[in-house]
Amino acid sequence: MTAPTSPFLTFDTHIDIPWPDQADMMALQTPRKVDYHKSRKGGLTTLCLAAYIPQGPITEAGHAEAFERARAMLTSITELEKRSTPETPLSICRTAESIIEARKSNALAIVPVIENGYALGTNVENVGFFARNFGIRYITLTHNGHNAIADAAIAREDLGDTDSRHGGLSSLGREMIQAMNDHGVLIDVSHAARSTMMQAAEASSTPIVASHSCARALCDHPRNLDDEQLLKLRDTGGVIQITAMGSFLRKGGGGTLEDLVSHVRYVADKIGVSHVGVSSDFDGGGGIEGWNDASQTAHVTHALQRAGFHGDELNAVWGGNMLRLLHTAETKAQSFVPHAS
Repeated sequence: MTAPTSPFLTFDTHIDIPWPDQADMMALQTPRKVDYHKSRKGGLTTLCLAAYIPQGPITEAGHAEAFERARAMLTSITELEKRSTPETPLSICRTAESIIEARKSNALAIVPVIENGYALGTNVENVGFFARNFGIRYITLTHNGHNAIADAAIAREDLGDTDSRHGGLSSLGREMIQAMNDHGVLIDVSHAARSTMMQAAEASSTPIVASHSCARALCDHPRNLDDEQLLKLRDTGGVIQITAMGSFLRKGGGGTLEDLVSHVRYVADKIGVSHVGVSSDFDGGGGIEGWNDASQTAHVTHALQRAGFHGDELNAVWGGNMLRLLHTAETKAQSFVPHAS
């Protein structure tokens, strides 16, 4: 199967949904930074909506609660497709090709994902469950706090974390990565400890993604990737999605759209334009001067153009690179199911 030809996409790869008190995404006016109408106003064409699972205790009860929360959130995300109308077209997309088809039909494309492998508990079969039933396309290995599969970049003292629980990936974590590869689910290393990220890059047979991180050389934050990590990510064929989180863009916070583009340019110069993109982390803390909600998405395009990204390079940064990763994961997977059962 050849890679699909990418139309121009504006692909925001990490957006949270408010939970449990979520405002109606299809309403004309909502307090959310991302809703249907803000996305349309800003020209945002494709978005990953994340079922965010906060880290809790590594216990049977904690894992059961996390699994049920993920199932409920993904149900809410995928059922948005039932709200699609000719006036407000929307499509839940489980393949790279379906994202392209949504773009051609002018439907807002939504890709379901999971933030925090805590939702998987200790059952490797849960990867297949979420892939088959909800079409998830990436799982962020950790959030803040170590879980049963991997160490996080930020430990949680309130949960009894030390600097490291596993020294990176646990043996279970390696099994989870294999299952993710088998089901066409990308390994997301944002939030992961440096050791976890480097080991995941070695363990995965498909390119990895950092769905919402920045360059540590420009902002020394534990959530950011240093130069050696960027090179390792490049060697997998992966992509880092520079995110609109002020504290990741500039020491002390207060980042701007110009800071975001500076990180994009740094990574493009360091490891190549084929390995960098953008994301917002809207409704999960993201939002900076110049890109504070989805209605301002066009500002990002203009800022990238001012920084010298045009034509194929602009298309790569804004969506083509992520589309390539999704397609690669699909074609390498042994058990990929393009439609929910």
